[in-house]
Amino acid sequence: MKLSEAKAVVTGGASGLGFATAQRVIDAGGQVVLFDINDELGAESTAKLGERASYISTDVSSEESVQASIQQAKETMGGITLAVNCAGIATAGRALGREGPWPTEMFNRVIQINLVGSFNVTKEAAAIMNENEPNEDGERGVVISTASIAAFEGQIGQAAYAASKGGVHAMMLPLAREFAAFGIRVNTIAPGIMLTPRMAGMPEEVQESLANQVPFPKRLGKPEEYADTVAYIYETTYVNSETIRCDGAIRMQAK
Repeated sequence: MKLSEAKAVVTGGASGLGFATAQRVIDAGGQVVLFDINDELGAESTAKLGERASYISTDVSSEESVQASIQQAKETMGGITLAVNCAGIATAGRALGREGPWPTEMFNRVIQINLVGSFNVTKEAAAIMNENEPNEDGERGVVISTASIAAFEGQIGQAAYAASKGGVHAMMLPLAREFAAFGIRVNTIAPGIMLTPRMAGMPEEVQESLANQVPFPKRLGKPEEYADTVAYIYETTYVNSETIRCDGAIRMQAK
């Protein structure tokens, strides 16, 4: 499939990895609909992307919100061929902290947004993709979700985040097997330490310390490198049910 012809939905698309992905699609000539909950930033990002981009306020943790937004995106673009799940939170907390056990409500919130949110968008987008005419390979669409290196090397305090991202990785294979009958590929990207707006807001010495942990290149990852990985997956039909690490070979320590 060609990115120049993509009709993409990108969650968390107003900033960070999501915005970089949306920009990559637009630069290639495709269309994109941003899903986010930050309406002000969503409007600003859409304006930056231009006329082939639009924004829909969406809570990915709500099945009803996702269903409505996916239908609206379909009507806006005339279909959906690519869904990229970038929406997520990284709330941290020790299970046994100084103030006692971490509230299960906090754990559930991370799971609901990161894991259930990705599932909500995946299934609803796939239902629309299944309406597409298949190409010469029988392909109708591509879903790409965002895991994390924390799915494999979660640090102390990351039990909820690691569980949510591990779940994103784990559900990829059964979904890819199921969607194979419909010509829909399912893949995952596991980013390392990326220079997102949240990371850019940290003190410079913190950023340098983290960058020094990366074997090569010895720097933080660029959101554009995540977007390039999305483009590679989308345009390479034989890549299916893969989790691609985009991390500079870092392996996180316990803390």
